[in-house]
Amino acid sequence: MSPICKVTGRNPEFGKQVSHSHRRPSRLWNPNFQLRLHFLHSEVRPIPLTWSPKGIKIIDRDGIESVDAKIRARGEKV
Repeated sequence: MSPICKVTGRNPEFGKQVSHSHRRPSRLWNPNFQLRLHFLHSEVRPIPLTWSPKGIKIIDRDGIESVDAKIRARGEKV
């Protein structure tokens, strides 16, 4: 299963790599995923998730508690 950011929903993209001779083989672009631990104070445990840098910035801006509530409201397991 390909990695997906839990916060932003960013996933790998597919496309064509065009060479100088215009041969077009398929390729895959993976986003810049980082494994981060954020401590959830309400449950007194760290949450290890794979997030994109944009997702980490959203967590820094909004807080881990509100982001965790949004993830659980979508029905995803944290």
